[in-house]
Amino acid sequence: MKIDGIVLVRIDDRLIHGQVMTSWLNYTSANKIMIIDDEVANDAFMKSVLKTCVPANVKLATFTVEKAAARLKKGFAGDKCIILVKYPKTLYRLMSEGIVFDHVNIGGMGVSGDRTKFFRNISASEEEKKMLKELVEAGSKIGVRIIAEDSETDISKML
Repeated sequence: MKIDGIVLVRIDDRLIHGQVMTSWLNYTSANKIMIIDDEVANDAFMKSVLKTCVPANVKLATFTVEKAAARLKKGFAGDKCIILVKYPKTLYRLMSEGIVFDHVNIGGMGVSGDRTKFFRNISASEEEKKMLKELVEAGSKIGVRIIAEDSETDISKML
């Protein structure tokens, strides 16, 4: 699904950090960042910390999955927006709301819990791999590209 104004959809369990701020923000010329995460959206302290990491000329908004689905359907005409999520399950939940992104970038999914490494520094649980596979089947192209200067690796065959 092509949504006006979205320049990057990225899974990164670190959300906002150096690579996003230096590489991706410059590469996309984004003027908005939308974080979709139920936990962060309901944590005033975390939202304030994340806001301090974003340049003053970039607007940061944080949404729950439910509220994000409604906002995404409106698009971002006239803007350039980066969408950041921590986990594949967020995109999977959005899919049930009718939101399937054309392209998804995986930038950081570290080893934790039941996740195992499956490509370079990218790890996923079997459940997350299944969700990613279903997103691919629904029409999303999913690739690993840590920084904008890297070439992308399509992971659909690895799932």
